[in-house]
Amino acid sequence: MATRWSIVTGVATAALLWGAAAAQAEPVQLTLWHMEQPPQRVARVQELIDAFNKSHPDIAVKQEPQSWGEIYAKAPAAIAAGNAPDMLFAIPDFAPVLKGLGALQPVDGFVKQLDAEHHFVPSALAPYSYDGGVWAVPLYNMAMSLWYRKSVFEQAGLKPPKTWSEWKTAAEKLTADGRYGIGLPANKQLYTDQTVYDLMVNAGAADIYNPDGTLRFDNPQTVKAYDFYKDLYQFSAADAPGWTWGEAEACFASGGCGMILQFTVISTYDSQAEGDAQDLGVAPVPHADDRKESGTIAYSNAVMILAKDEAKRKAAETFIAWLLEPETYGRFLNMEPGLFLPVTADGAKAKSLWSDPLVVKYKPQIEAMIANSRNGALFGFTGGHTFPSIAAISAQNILAETLQKVVVDEMPAADAVKAGQARMQEAVK
Repeated sequence: MATRWSIVTGVATAALLWGAAAAQAEPVQLTLWHMEQPPQRVARVQELIDAFNKSHPDIAVKQEPQSWGEIYAKAPAAIAAGNAPDMLFAIPDFAPVLKGLGALQPVDGFVKQLDAEHHFVPSALAPYSYDGGVWAVPLYNMAMSLWYRKSVFEQAGLKPPKTWSEWKTAAEKLTADGRYGIGLPANKQLYTDQTVYDLMVNAGAADIYNPDGTLRFDNPQTVKAYDFYKDLYQFSAADAPGWTWGEAEACFASGGCGMILQFTVISTYDSQAEGDAQDLGVAPVPHADDRKESGTIAYSNAVMILAKDEAKRKAAETFIAWLLEPETYGRFLNMEPGLFLPVTADGAKAKSLWSDPLVVKYKPQIEAMIANSRNGALFGFTGGHTFPSIAAISAQNILAETLQKVVVDEMPAADAVKAGQARMQEAVK
């Protein structure tokens, strides 16, 4: 009996030990949300996730693509329900939303380690550094430029405009034979916010806050930017009030628009238009005639860690560190070649970035985009300050709403901007 009992006990103990080992072997499950919905981007992210999961059997990452039109409501609801993602790719003005809900995990020490190894571009890190902490890890930058066809400009006797007067002349001259001189949106959404802010930056109205945190949106430079947008808008498409990024790219690719402001057109131009790299022109956003330098809107997109469980946080850090390794990072950026710009010094030199066939083909344009991004700014994150209340302004697309009053409702720009500041003050209460 003793021998039999020993055998039974030994089997039971072995089963317990095997069960414990099996439990320990279960990979840490991570859910990633991002708003990069185009199929080719989702496919590249999945390709990278598969490679990571294979090389890290103790971690299992899955992606769940989301919509920019829904994320401002969906993420807080998920947090409240206790089913938030473990990681989220987002832009600077979304971080205060999540931080205000107590959902963001500080990443100061982790970012310091990554910076020592890869060297972040300081301007990419700045929007996430406030309230005594760092709240996200920069992953990729995006900056707007002016896109045009060189042959079309040459036929019209035009050179790339540098000033607003040259820009208006070009738009007017290119408006002919069923073509619009420029494609500008007027939809109440993020793309319109971005294009309006391009003009604000180049009018000297980049700061919509005073250093003390009060709003200064209502100022002569902002009014000047909105007035000039209206001047250009007369040469844009009739359906522009409903445009998002895709419609602008399609208009340019089809030859229906002589110029557009966009982060990139490379993929659509290569696949839907001529694909002649020698003919694709890109230039800095023109500046007001009384200014000397061009600027642009620039977004430092980052990954935010929401997981509170220590094992999940460590696993998330492992995944992020893997993404930023040069041999991986270029493949990540090239989920949309020529759109996502590097935010690390070694990433900007990575063979994995510059060896992509589309990047090789459009190398001069991408180098010009990177150069343009160096003069980038983002509303709510200027002058060395971060103003978390910008999240409420951005979420309600008040810049675009103000623009609609000017170009759709034909309200004088000064009145619309004044009303826009009142809307902002109400939003940030």
